[in-house]
Amino acid sequence: MRCIPEKPEFGEGQLAEKAVWTALKNSLPEDAVLAHSVHIRDGRNEYEIDLLVLWPNVGMAAIEVKGGQVSITDGQWYQSDRSQKRKILSPVAQSQSSLHALKNWLENQLGSRLSSRCVYMVSLPYTDVRPEWAMAGCPRTLILDQAESKSPADLVRRAIENEGGGAAPLAPAFLERIVRQLGGNLAGAVGTSGNPQEDEAAQDHLTERQSVLLQATRSLPRIRFTGGAGSGKTWLAVEKARLLSKDGKRVGLFCYNKGLGQYLQDRVTTWRQAKPVFTGEFHEYVRGLGVPDGAGQKYFDVDMPRMFKQLAAGMKPEDKLDAVIVDEAQDFAPLWWDALLACTNDPDGGEVYAFMDDRQDVYRRWEGATADFAYGPTATFLPIHIDDNLRNTRRIAETLKPFAGEHFTPRGSTGLPVRRVECTTEDALDIAGDCVDALIAEGWANNQIALLTTKDRHPIHLDFYQRDATEEYWREFHAKEAEFYGHVLGFKGLERSVVVLCVNGFKDMERAAEQLYVGLSRARSLLVVVGDSDLLEQAGGRELKAVLGRAQAWVPAQH
Repeated sequence: MRCIPEKPEFGEGQLAEKAVWTALKNSLPEDAVLAHSVHIRDGRNEYEIDLLVLWPNVGMAAIEVKGGQVSITDGQWYQSDRSQKRKILSPVAQSQSSLHALKNWLENQLGSRLSSRCVYMVSLPYTDVRPEWAMAGCPRTLILDQAESKSPADLVRRAIENEGGGAAPLAPAFLERIVRQLGGNLAGAVGTSGNPQEDEAAQDHLTERQSVLLQATRSLPRIRFTGGAGSGKTWLAVEKARLLSKDGKRVGLFCYNKGLGQYLQDRVTTWRQAKPVFTGEFHEYVRGLGVPDGAGQKYFDVDMPRMFKQLAAGMKPEDKLDAVIVDEAQDFAPLWWDALLACTNDPDGGEVYAFMDDRQDVYRRWEGATADFAYGPTATFLPIHIDDNLRNTRRIAETLKPFAGEHFTPRGSTGLPVRRVECTTEDALDIAGDCVDALIAEGWANNQIALLTTKDRHPIHLDFYQRDATEEYWREFHAKEAEFYGHVLGFKGLERSVVVLCVNGFKDMERAAEQLYVGLSRARSLLVVVGDSDLLEQAGGRELKAVLGRAQAWVPAQH
């Protein structure tokens, strides 16, 4: 059995701790870990766990040890030795607080929510406690008295399983991550570059530094910001909307996808100052102004924008927009731009800012000509190129190079190796599900993970679709309470710490490269690619095959 430290030194005042340590060491199984005197800092507060048990496939127990004769009178705890009786803090409260601090610290260190079972306990190795004893906040099963402290392992296990908070046993892989932290391993919690939370904090910092682009171009009324995946375009679009709204302008912040629309709405909802007059999907804006609903490609691409432009001609000046901002602008069809600019106060010269990646034209709105598009008869747009990749680790960014162009420059930390799971296209969906389960068992929080398909929807995603519950579907994604199951076409502009890209085929091989580009770029810390190598080469080319050939081969545990 492993001990941390291997041979702890017990002082004269720690004889009780030594006795319980020895009893645990003699009764715990070989694969358990026992730590002594674990010091934790939670904010400005400092805590110490006398003994910490990490039991694989069971859970964790933080144990506060009190020697001497311990008693309670009217809620006050006392500790007696041969010479005196003195008041002490509640050992139950101490154990409870130290466990809470440990959980906070581990979540911060490992970048994962702690879902493993854990319990706080008190050991009184020289005090007898009646079997029927109980007090508020501490059932008898959380107390190890004089007799029970001599062989405590079974009672500790029972307390973890019956009284412990958390929904899952302690996964062995997650235990190893905890041990590396407790042991002070300077190599980091995961991989070779620190922990994912730190990597993503650095990504956020790099993204915010992009605001210099907005300051440098503030006097230019029409700009096309063109950047590859992970360049922070969505952050820039939201920040531009904030600055213009703050200046008192009537701003419209638009996108095409519903998931991205809800994300944009969530961002602006928290602003205390002025907000855009509209934020969200272009279609919702059109419907809100009175254009009737319709269906079919001709309606969306031709009829809807025509009716919208006619309606805009009759709008009052005070109802029109002063500035238009469009995120993922390559998703907007040409006629949409005509109609959208018609509802601005200056269609030919007003402020319009398009944030786009012409290599993610997955809907083929522009047939490969997005770099040359123009809006309005006299519109002139200044192109600003954003070449730096900021939102992915370098190892993930390497998989994007076959799609992102020669100026694409990764700026993130090294990060975790990309994982590659080889399987047939027919098996990809089931094996991708196994990957999600295995990642959670490793210690990744379920709300850090997204499984994205390239062809058929995952059954969970399909259920929402068939129930016409799109609003509920995206609310669950933005609530970040569980793993997410989606399709690459609906996930543009969005991200998760971990993405399992399930390559389960393509409906249109001519658009397969764009779909792969989107799917590979949605992960911030860990990317898992599941599918058939021949299909991936056919869709993404030999360069992608070479990049994925250097990925870490992985076989997830079967469930």
